Amino acid sequence: MVNYINSLKLFAKRILLVVVIYQLCRIAFLLFNFSTFNKPFFSTFLGGLRFDLSAIAYTNLLFAILHCLPGNFKYNRTYQRVLKVLFYSVNLVFILTNFVDFEYYKFTGRRSTFGLLTAQGMENEIGGLLGVFLLEFWYLLVLGILLAIGFYKAIPNKQHALITESNSKKDYTKQALMFVGVILVFIILGRGGVQKKPLRIIDSSAYGEINHAALVLNTPFCILKTLNKTETLTSPKYFTKAELDSIFNPEISINPTKEKTNQNVVLIILESFGRENLHIGATPFLDSLITASYFFENGFANGKLSIDAVPSTLTSIPSLLKHSIITSSYAVNEINGLPKILKKQGYHTSFFHGAFNGSQNFDQYSKVSNFDAYFGKDEYEGPEAFDGKWGIFDEEFLQFFNNTLDTFKQPFFSTVFTISSHNPYKIPERYTNKFPKGETKIYQSVAYSDFALKRFFESAKHKDWYNNTLFVITADHTSSETKNKIYNTNVGKFRIPILFFDPSNNELVGTHFRNFQQVDISPSILEYLGISTKTISYGKSYTSEEDYVVYYLDNIYHLIDGEFYLAFNGSESLALYNIKEDPLMKVNLLSKESQLAHNLEKFIKAYIQSFNERMIQNKLTL
Repeated sequence: MVNYINSLKLFAKRILLVVVIYQLCRIAFLLFNFSTFNKPFFSTFLGGLRFDLSAIAYTNLLFAILHCLPGNFKYNRTYQRVLKVLFYSVNLVFILTNFVDFEYYKFTGRRSTFGLLTAQGMENEIGGLLGVFLLEFWYLLVLGILLAIGFYKAIPNKQHALITESNSKKDYTKQALMFVGVILVFIILGRGGVQKKPLRIIDSSAYGEINHAALVLNTPFCILKTLNKTETLTSPKYFTKAELDSIFNPEISINPTKEKTNQNVVLIILESFGRENLHIGATPFLDSLITASYFFENGFANGKLSIDAVPSTLTSIPSLLKHSIITSSYAVNEINGLPKILKKQGYHTSFFHGAFNGSQNFDQYSKVSNFDAYFGKDEYEGPEAFDGKWGIFDEEFLQFFNNTLDTFKQPFFSTVFTISSHNPYKIPERYTNKFPKGETKIYQSVAYSDFALKRFFESAKHKDWYNNTLFVITADHTSSETKNKIYNTNVGKFRIPILFFDPSNNELVGTHFRNFQQVDISPSILEYLGISTKTISYGKSYTSEEDYVVYYLDNIYHLIDGEFYLAFNGSESLALYNIKEDPLMKVNLLSKESQLAHNLEKFIKAYIQSFNERMIQNKLTL
């Protein structure tokens, strides 16, 4: 039995080492994203330990079996060497996935899942971008190598000399019972305890502040929980059908007070142009255009990824899934967005994106949403302008977009999605030192894209369609980093510029202060064009008195209504803040304003139930 006990002790020491490394990775994650997390209390790390143990139990169950099976075969030198190498290799791979989120979290606002790490929708770009990322974040590679060396050297080895012993039946029985006990412990740890349901990603919201979920989690756990899984929605059944429709019903009627205008519509989605980039010197053209436009001061994105912005903006469907709608099993649901509605009104419809064809599945989604034509890198015609990694530089692609609009019969509806203000933030060599670099990595590329936008409008002014066009400009999401704490809150992370510009309408000027989100863009355009229709929309028109915004991140539903913000995890409300009086969200009003919290929770529940049921039943059209 001595040899067996020593084998158990060796395995326990190795597992303890892995636990320590997971905790060190959490501390490193915190340090790399320190401005994002406020007051990380002991409960955050205690909860994190629970998720660490779960991930470690899942990834080491095989080693528990190989270390603890009864029998003398385990004490062979070759067996032990192979066991050590396998233990090291498997654990190192999972540990290093945490390193991805040291920096990637800044872009996504959540821990990476299996789909994010395998770059679903970005297969064409990932080869070129991977090298860029390794160069830019070289220090992660160095840290990873140092960890790999240190981990191998720190793994305890079998130090005890084998004792010649013959095991009796009683010894084998004891070993069998110990083996079963170890396996049971690992199963319980993997489940996260003996509760009814195994530990889930969403359970991370129970520890610490509402924005601490990513700090509580670890990347291996998130990968394992989403490994090859297709996200399937279920109805939470908060309300009966009648109750649901009385609280929130996405079936809306657009009844404009003016006649149909037959104006063209150009929708420009700017990559990573978060609100934090305005009025700081990076966007002089956009800042000036705002003064001549109808600007939504409280504009919000409905997601944190580019791939989320397209359904939200074009079809008025928010991103309330863990994965993007475009890459989900609901991607082929029938939808009735702007392209389809305007096409019925006689519009030619087109979608432009300067990246590789197939990037983020935009080409496929353009077909699902009924665009007449898609223009990507392959369709680009003009001067050589490939950035070497991602696609066509904004200046040239926007000029191509401009010239191609000339070929369309009016009225037309066309969307263009820019790319240059995306990591690796590359700008043409001829503009080296032309644009200010600012304090963030994205600053210079935002300034370049703003310049490209200026050049687009300078050319467009001379087109015969210009004065008969409504221009709508929005961002897909916020930037990955900012020095302003206002934009690091769960509200600030989603603030983006949204504006309507009509060169023929001097009255469409001013600032709109109600909360306005990407899903509000479609019904607003339809109303402005004077098009009467009935449709499904999870937003509202810009003339509506309603004042809500809904988005989803890190397994929490976020609702803004007026000056109040509510965080809801699907079961209970977690926090309530007055974001006007308390923009840094330091005073939780949940207990003080219980009736208000109840009313807001009722609305967000209805919104979620409506979204889930219509997605499941494919009822996104009338």
